[in-house]
Amino acid sequence: MDFNVQAVDLSGILNKKAEDKATQLPEPKTFHLLTVLPEVDEKFEGEGELIKASQTMHFEEVLTPVLFVVKMGPDAYKDETRFPSGPSCKVGDFVIVRPNTGTRIKIHGKEFRLIKDDQVEAIVQDPRGIQRAA
Repeated sequence: MDFNVQAVDLSGILNKKAEDKATQLPEPKTFHLLTVLPEVDEKFEGEGELIKASQTMHFEEVLTPVLFVVKMGPDAYKDETRFPSGPSCKVGDFVIVRPNTGTRIKIHGKEFRLIKDDQVEAIVQDPRGIQRAA
């Protein structure tokens, strides 16, 4: 099969001001939540000036169980039979999920994930020091 593949010109998006880039965040639909991965520390905790390899940082980022809730779809946590105690989280919460949960997308180099409302397993006030157990 032959496909006519053309390059996509992203210069109109990449050359925008920071305020304009913020409007490019997707709006989650139905029961989905838009989350973002927290920043990964460049140095090992308690190890002085030992800097992590870029591959180590990548694995920590991709496999993190911690996400930050940015937006919620209009139907998130509306099903009272599935969520009798109410919503598991709100915008601005750090949540615990299974590693690799959700649909992964990158926007200007930052990874976001669209997850389902029932994939939130816990919330945490301070996510520093939390990492996936090997």
